[in-house]
Parts: sequence; C-alpha cells; structure tokens
Amino acid sequence: MQEEIHYHYILHKPYGYLSQFVNNQSKRKNKKLLGELYHFGDGTMAVGRLDETSEGLLLLTTDGKMSHHITSHKVEKEYYVEVDGLITKDAITELEKGVIISIYGKPYNTKPCKVAKIESLKKYPIEERKIRDERHGPTSWISITLTEGKFRQVRKMTAVVGFPTLRLVRVRIGNLKLNLEVGKVNEVTSF
Repeated sequence: MQEEIHYHYILHKPYGYLSQFVNNQSKRKNKKLLGELYHFGDGTMAVGRLDETSEGLLLLTTDGKMSHHITSHKVEKEYYVEVDGLITKDAITELEKGVIISIYGKPYNTKPCKVAKIESLKKYPIEERKIRDERHGPTSWISITLTEGKFRQVRKMTAVVGFPTLRLVRVRIGNLKLNLEVGKVNEVTSF
C-alpha cells in the first residue's frame, strides 16, 4: 500500500483575509481569500481559522488527521493581543484562571491559560499598523497561550475582564513560530 502524500504550509495571514479558499456567501462576494496569496494544492484546508480581522500564523494542510490533532486540546496556540487600556495585574490573573464567556449563546468557562504583558513586539515580524490615535486613550499588548480555540475566544475573554481586543495576532502553534513577513507562505515538511 502506497503512503499518501500530504502537503503542509505556514502562512503569515494578513489583516482583511478570510481563512478560506471559496466564498459561498452571497452577501460577502468582495472578500479576500487565501488562494489570492498563493496557489495551494488541492484539498488544502486551514487548521484553526483566524477571522477576517485577525492576523498572524496560519497552518494549512492536506492531512485531516494532522488538522484534528492541532485543533485538539493538546497543542498550544499563542496570541499577541493589543487591548484597549493599560491592562492590570488583576485582569491578567482573571484571564489566567479562566473566565466565563458566551459560545453560541451558552456560558462557557475557559480553561486556565498563560497570560503575560508584552513590553516589545520585536520577537515576531508583526506589521506596524495603527489601530487608532493617542487621543482615544492608551493601549497595551499581552500574550495569551491557550490549548483550546473556541469561536472568537480571545476577543471574548479580554472583553469580559474589561479590556476589549483591538488587534489579534497568532504568533505560535505548538513549536511553529511566526517567522514570515506578512502575506508570505512557506511549505513545511514537519512540525
């Protein structure tokens, strides 16, 4: 029996792109899709989507089993999050312990996670982009590392503790780190 060949890619997803290749929605015909960035092989799927306004590391594969493993509760996903205001130690502690958010209208208690304030963004190639000007008040950056990935989870978590997300960048999935410039793609053989 011949072993099935699979392809894996890492992509620095830009702001404003959907994490999909085909747009089946009649209302959103003018949306940017991943296929505009690179010609991926047939059967390629995004592993753990990033919404249109999120950016950063996106893993794509033709291997459904690998996709399931990554999206399971075993693999860490790290996000850099710009929040509205100067985040407090109390808010960080709350996030670390887990908070109650709403998932499709039902309360959900997030699992404990790692949260830290970020002083410098130089570790990863994050696009410098102004979200708003100084007259709207200060912002701060935090790192949140999860082992789960519920619908818009990070945004809901920061809002619950009083610091709404302004910008969300995934910088790590397991051992894979964001090391590409915005919009660039690399084929990878292992993780």
